[in-house]
Formats: sequence, C-alpha cells, structure tokens
Amino acid sequence: MATPVYDGAARSPQRGRPRDASRDDALRQAALEVMADVGYRALTMDAVAARARAGKATIYRRWESKLDLVIDTCTQLAQRNLTEPDTGSLGGDLREFLSTFAGFLSGPIGKAAQALVGELPHEPELATAFRDTFLIAQRDVLRGILDRAAERGELKPDAPRGTVVELAGAALIYRLMLTGEALDGAFVDRMVDQVLLPLVGKGQ
Repeated sequence: MATPVYDGAARSPQRGRPRDASRDDALRQAALEVMADVGYRALTMDAVAARARAGKATIYRRWESKLDLVIDTCTQLAQRNLTEPDTGSLGGDLREFLSTFAGFLSGPIGKAAQALVGELPHEPELATAFRDTFLIAQRDVLRGILDRAAERGELKPDAPRGTVVELAGAALIYRLMLTGEALDGAFVDRMVDQVLLPLVGKGQ
C-alpha cells in the first residue's frame, strides 16, 4: 500500500556527501524523543543534535528546518509502521492492526503525537502534513481491511465502513490523549468484539 508523501518532506536539496540512511533514522529518532519530552514548539535543532550526538550541520545537510525534520519523521513513521495485516478474517485483521497501532502509540511516538496535535491549530503546514501522512495512512489501512472483508463476504450489505474507520482510530486516540487508560490487548478485544464487528460483520 502506498502512503501519501507530503512534498515538504523532500523539498530540502541534498548537500555534501551522500546521505547515510541509518544516520537519518537516528536523527529522526532523536527528533521524536525530544518532541516527546518538550513538545514541537520547544524542539530545536540544537536539542536534536545533542540527543543524537551529531553536529548541527549534519542535520541541516538533511533538513532545512525543524518543520521539514518533523514532517519527514511523521512520513517515515507512517510508511514503516502502519502496514496492512492479512490474517484471512475481518476480526483477525482488525485485532492485529489495532494491537500494532496501540503499541505504536504507547511509546515515544504516542507522546510525540500528543505534542504535535496540540500545535496543529497554530501550524497549518504541519497540520496538513500530519493529516496527509500519519492520519491518512491509518485510515487507508482500515479501509483496506474492510475492502478485503467485503470481498470475502464478511460484511453486511449496508455496513457503515466510514464509521468504523473513524471509530477504530478515534477510540485509541481518545484513550491516549484524554483518559490516559492503557492501550492494552483487553481494550482492543473489546473494541473489536463489542463495537466494530457488530457494526459491520455479517451475522453479528
């Protein structure tokens, strides 16, 4: 599945020696950790450089600004972590994806996402990039799961697919950002068995 890539992530021209992909990942991870600690607004290239034990020039050879760095980090996270499961059943696919997504949100990525969401109303370019990478990727995976279930004959004819796509991700985000309760297997099981499958599953 192709994940939309925000143009800003690639707008910085390469300069100097060829880029080392492993170094890029280390710098993105450092940016993620700093953002989880202090938020987007307080994030600086100096802090990322210190966390990654790199020179600031190393970062600026790759990204022109912290906005470019954060957008690229979100893009890479979406592409690498939000992949479609294929267990052969609607319940299995929903359970596997939501368990993976819950684990994804329970660590530094979730803390960074919380920091970002608070800034989105004030940073239009960041908001667009976040929606076009992180959010669309999650929604596309869920749509793919439902489409395959329909092909297998598992969905009700009038299944509200759009509602399920919104509910599945929203329930995890609600726990993460508002209640602070655990994003654990028990919660995922309740969501799948008591909410999502009854809404769309044939024979539920």
